[in-house]
Amino acid sequence: MKLKISGRQMNPRQSLCDLTAKKLARFDRFFGDEDEAEVSFSCRHNQQYAEITIYHAGTVFRSEVGADTFQNAIDEAVEALERQIRKNKTRLERRLRQGAFTPRPDDMTDVEEEGEFRIRTKTFPARPMSVEEAILQMNLSEHLFFVFREAETEKPAVVYRRKDGDYGLIIEE
Repeated sequence: MKLKISGRQMNPRQSLCDLTAKKLARFDRFFGDEDEAEVSFSCRHNQQYAEITIYHAGTVFRSEVGADTFQNAIDEAVEALERQIRKNKTRLERRLRQGAFTPRPDDMTDVEEEGEFRIRTKTFPARPMSVEEAILQMNLSEHLFFVFREAETEKPAVVYRRKDGDYGLIIEE
């Protein structure tokens, strides 16, 4: 797996880069050499954050964890990613490497697999509006995200509230 390590407004120490590479090596059984992993370190709100994003055949695996040290954050982020993969083991088996889920002695205890997805369908008219208007609508409806058509391009877009209190915008390419 290709590994890219960066820091936001900082340069991670070589020892942290080495530790990160060692920790992510446990995912080699799931992913091939052509897959990519991006790790980003940052400090905010008096905590040290590790964000891991793995790209595999159109599927994105992501975990962001804050802790008192970067080492603890990377440990927790790796564990969270492994839990995500194990929880969705049945659905992912066809997409990941052959033999990725063959039990090994160092495997963590069994994680209860995700059951069937319960999907509730909701329809609504997605009328064109500005991003600011969409955020207002989202806040008025007390939802965490809001789907709308961007006024200038008429393309679908989503606004959402981030964990840090800011807002995010997802637009179609």
